[in-house]
Amino acid sequence: MLSWDDFHAQETPTPNQHGRAGATPPQSESVSEEAASAPQAPAEGSAADAGNDHAERQPGHDELRGSTEAALTDAVARAQQAVARMDAAEGLAELEGTAGRVQVDDKRMINCRADLNQLVPFKYDWAWQKYLDGCANHWMPQEINMNADLALWKKEGGLTDDERRIVKRNLGFFSTADSLVANNLVLATYRLITNPECRQYILRQAFEEAIHTHAYQYCIESLGMDEGEIFNMYREIPSVAKKAQWGIEYTREISDPKFTTGTVETDKALLKNLIAFYCVLEGIFFYCGFTQILSMGRRNKMTGVAEQFQYILRDESMHVNFGVDVINQIKLENPHLWDQGMRDKVTQMILEGTELEIQYARDTMPRGVLGMNAAMMEEYLQFIANRRLTQLGLPEQFKGVTNPFPWMSEIMDLRKEKNFFETRVTEYQVGGALSWD
Repeated sequence: MLSWDDFHAQETPTPNQHGRAGATPPQSESVSEEAASAPQAPAEGSAADAGNDHAERQPGHDELRGSTEAALTDAVARAQQAVARMDAAEGLAELEGTAGRVQVDDKRMINCRADLNQLVPFKYDWAWQKYLDGCANHWMPQEINMNADLALWKKEGGLTDDERRIVKRNLGFFSTADSLVANNLVLATYRLITNPECRQYILRQAFEEAIHTHAYQYCIESLGMDEGEIFNMYREIPSVAKKAQWGIEYTREISDPKFTTGTVETDKALLKNLIAFYCVLEGIFFYCGFTQILSMGRRNKMTGVAEQFQYILRDESMHVNFGVDVINQIKLENPHLWDQGMRDKVTQMILEGTELEIQYARDTMPRGVLGMNAAMMEEYLQFIANRRLTQLGLPEQFKGVTNPFPWMSEIMDLRKEKNFFETRVTEYQVGGALSWD
């Protein structure tokens, strides 16, 4: 066993070791002959001769060490000279915004010139609180037991064909959708939102999207599904592909690294992107699948998958609320962007998203299943669409619709208690955020 004493001991070759070191592998016939005759050269070998031979080599070693030290000294000198030549003013000029101390009134949601590297003072306390709430609600997919789901999935007759269709379709859509959201956040939204506390939440959201994609992969792997089939549904299943394509349309322009805001046209492009992703993709496209999978869990089927989706729904609800607050703040600070043409466009976007999700509901539920059917889901999606419109200050478009699934509101809006020995508490928070009342 290697000890620290052995590690620090100086490696001094013995005469025998030295002999072995000298016998290098032959590179040619002449070298081999010289190596073979080398040990026979001294007529009378002695320890003194070996010592003298070692001493003759030592100056070469010292010279090598000296040249190395000289090179290091030169490198240090060059580093010191480079630092001495640095001009701090040039570095500050490269920072986003000004280099002065930031005042609250300097901060804006977009097109802000204040230093984005100064987190405080906060202007939007709600953004920082959402960041803290997101951190407090941290979870990981492996914490959820999938054994019962695997047994049910493998059991002959355990699930109907319609139920299996729902599980596969939703894992196929969500595994792609959360990746699209994450890409949009990282490649576009973070760069173009010019407020540090909001950026802090966006970083947290991007991590949560990665956790969600991990959760879908974990479910797919745990159930032994065909990964190629599931992960390519956004290419091969029309109802899934259309939703993905709709989202890509609104991220294509602003994901260009050369895209910048600062004009009415580009500011509106960013605003439409935020509405597309927060209010439609996360705020409408996810709700049919959430309802289907959670309804399955309420019937004690695929409870592990359902619990994963319940955690994801909690996260996504926070994402939507954050996005709506950001959008409304941009409208407040830039009222000229929210003209009649923009209001009409956003209304159209909400209605298009609703129609796409209704088509998805019909595809995933060709018949009644899990106590619901496509007609009920259509009314629910219209109810959700009205809610998104009113959150943006726009008039409702579907008169008289109600929520046919009130239990979904309970899952999203109320703190639920569970039997700890049956499953994890949905409102689990990390230790530092717990309140011991």
